Amino acid sequence: MRDAVLSQRPARKQRTGTSGKLLAALADLARHKARVTHHHEASWASITFAGTRHRITLEFRGEEAIEAGECFIAFLPEHEFAIPGQLVADAEVVEVDHCLDPAALTITCELLLLEEG
Repeated sequence: MRDAVLSQRPARKQRTGTSGKLLAALADLARHKARVTHHHEASWASITFAGTRHRITLEFRGEEAIEAGECFIAFLPEHEFAIPGQLVADAEVVEVDHCLDPAALTITCELLLLEEG
């Protein structure tokens, strides 16, 4: 998904499927102040588990959004996600780029979702 806006009122269609539910949960964590500039999803499996690995880049523009982005960085690794049928086994920030003019914060995170059941 490219250039999706994590707006305050995402359309219901954006919330369908695992990716949509994950993006909605990230929108909440980002206080709806970020724009998705990149999202890559790949199947993942081990001998006992199956799921998907997600690499998502979020852009926060402006002072208020950057403050929300800094909170996102702090809280993502320990955040308790509530995505039906999925367990977020790992969530980490892997890259951060902070620009002063114009004020912007770009965060790349990776998440591993495992199918429950």
